[in-house]
Amino acid sequence: MFAGQTWWVIGASAGLGRALALKLADAGAQVVASARDAQALERLCDDPRLTALPMDVTDPGSVQAACAQLPKIDAVVYCAGAYDPMRAQDWDQAQIEQMLDVNFTGATRVVGQILPGLLAQNRGRIVLIGSLAGYRGLPGAIGYGASKAALMHLAENLMVDLRGTGVKVQQINPGFIETRLTQKNDFAMPQIMTPDRAADHVMGALHAGRFETAFPRPFAWLFTLARFIPRGLYYRLFANSA
Repeated sequence: MFAGQTWWVIGASAGLGRALALKLADAGAQVVASARDAQALERLCDDPRLTALPMDVTDPGSVQAACAQLPKIDAVVYCAGAYDPMRAQDWDQAQIEQMLDVNFTGATRVVGQILPGLLAQNRGRIVLIGSLAGYRGLPGAIGYGASKAALMHLAENLMVDLRGTGVKVQQINPGFIETRLTQKNDFAMPQIMTPDRAADHVMGALHAGRFETAFPRPFAWLFTLARFIPRGLYYRLFANSA
């Protein structure tokens, strides 16, 4: 299903984004890989199936310039991410704004640039990588949880508005992945995955085509079901989980 298609993977310099870019290329796609780290992109794009397109999602001018160089695409995967564990008592405004800008506002910059073209060709796919942390409030997730929840809500808005068009929207919400970001955590991370394993889950979701996918199971079930349990019980269960 990917052969002959062009996929734009944003956040491709490391972690899940890098692993996913390689798997899409293995599946026959031509991949445009974007991130701020131009040197890491160059190393990744030694493979002729991948093309480097450096971009800083926090800079509107950088996003506009990258989109002006972008070939016609069939799909975009927004996988850029920033994370710092933070409790409300340790509020750091600069770090919070950075997480919001990378995890959510950057996605709106990208979607705003590419959506008109996808609608004009009446086909395409927008894939937003959320997080299990976006389902409900969690301890130690000030900034990160809110930014991922906003991204996931954006996916729902897009899905509703674009229903009936040729543009498909997907929301994919992973759990813990072994990256430089999760190395900041000092608590147990159940069912933590390698980026390669997480990318396998994402590829499965892309093949399935359903709007929402959360993994890994059964850990993901805890978060998806948590949306429906009474607030008092939820906070007793999760208040000391981190």
